Amino acid sequence: MTTLFEPISAGRLQLANRIVMAPLTRNRAPGAVPTPLMATYYAQRASAGLLITEATAISHQGQGYSDVPGLYAPEQIEGWKRVTQAVHQAGGKIVVQLWHVGRVSHTELQPDGGAPVAPSAIRAKTKTVLIKEGVPTFVETSEPRALALDEMPGIVDDYRRAALAAIEAGFDGVEIHAANGYLIDQFLKTGSNQRTDAYGGSIENRARLLQEVTQAVTDAIGGDRTGIRLSPVTPANDALDTDPQPLFEHVMRLLAPMGLAYVHFIEGATGGPREIADRPFDYLALRETFRTAGGRAAWMVNNGYDLALAEKSLEQGADLIAFGKLYIANPDLVQRLKQSGPFNEPDRATFYGGGEKGYTDYPALAAA
Repeated sequence: MTTLFEPISAGRLQLANRIVMAPLTRNRAPGAVPTPLMATYYAQRASAGLLITEATAISHQGQGYSDVPGLYAPEQIEGWKRVTQAVHQAGGKIVVQLWHVGRVSHTELQPDGGAPVAPSAIRAKTKTVLIKEGVPTFVETSEPRALALDEMPGIVDDYRRAALAAIEAGFDGVEIHAANGYLIDQFLKTGSNQRTDAYGGSIENRARLLQEVTQAVTDAIGGDRTGIRLSPVTPANDALDTDPQPLFEHVMRLLAPMGLAYVHFIEGATGGPREIADRPFDYLALRETFRTAGGRAAWMVNNGYDLALAEKSLEQGADLIAFGKLYIANPDLVQRLKQSGPFNEPDRATFYGGGEKGYTDYPALAAA
C-alpha cells in the first residue's frame, strides 16, 4: 500500500514524500517584498515533499490583500531568492503560487487607486484585508470594472513573465492559482462571468483564460515544472457555477495534453466542509476524464486532511496530500505524522500579519 512517506515524481519535481504544504496567506511581506523571516518560516517546513508558497501576485493589479508578496519587481525576486536558497539548503523543494485576485481587491491596493478588474463588473460579496499600523482589518471589496478584450493578452503575459521570474528566483516550479474565486476562477464560473465575447457564455469561452495562461506558462518554463490549483464547488469569494461538473471535465480535457507536474484540487468548501449538500461533485469522475484524455500529472488533494483521511485518499488513487492549518502550527509535520502526533494547535489570532509570533515560533518535536 502506498504511504504518505514514499517518494514520488511529479513532472520534473523529485519529491521525498507525498506530503505537501498547502499555500497559506500570512500577510508578512510589507511592500510586497519577501523578508528574511519568510525564509526562516519556509525552511522550517522543508521536510515536506513539496512546499507551495503563499499566493503571490503576478502584477500590482493582481494584488488584493495588504502585505502579501509579489513577483513582478527586482526587489521581490531578490527577496524570494533568500527563501528558495534557505529551503534548498534544508533539503526541500518549493514552488510559488502565481496569483491574480481579480475583483477580490480594494482601491487602496490597486495602482493609482483604480478599480479592481474582473470578467464582469459584479462586486464580490466578500472581504479583503487591509493592514494599517500593524493591525489587520477585514473590509468589503471595491466595485470592479470589466476587463476589456484588448487587455486579455497583457494578463496572460503577466503570468508568463511571473513564471520566468520564479525560475530566476530559484523556485523548482510554479502553481497557477485558478481557484477560490480569484481571477481565473472568476472567468470560469457563471456567477462572476456574464461576458458575451470570446471569454464568456459557453464553457469553452469561460475556460479560455485558464487555457491561455496555462499554455503560456508551460511554454515559458515547461509543463513539468507547472502545477495548477482548482476548486470546483467552493463558495469562497462568491464565485459559483450553475453546473460545475461538465465545466471542470472540460478543463481536465484542456489540461491533459499540457504535460503538467500536478493538478491540485480543493475538495468541497475551502477551509470548510468537504461535502456541500446542494453542490455534489464527483472528483473521481474528474480524474478519470483527465486520465482518459492522456493526463499523467500527479493528483493532489486538499481540504481538512488528517493522517487517516490521507491514507484513505492514497488508497483511492491520489498521489499527493496537501495540509494547510496543520502546517501553520507544526513546522515538522512530516515527523509528527509519522508518529501520529502530538500536534501543536494553531493560534488563529496570528494567522494574518505580525511578526515571529504565531509564524516561526511554533516548537518542533525536538524542542518540545
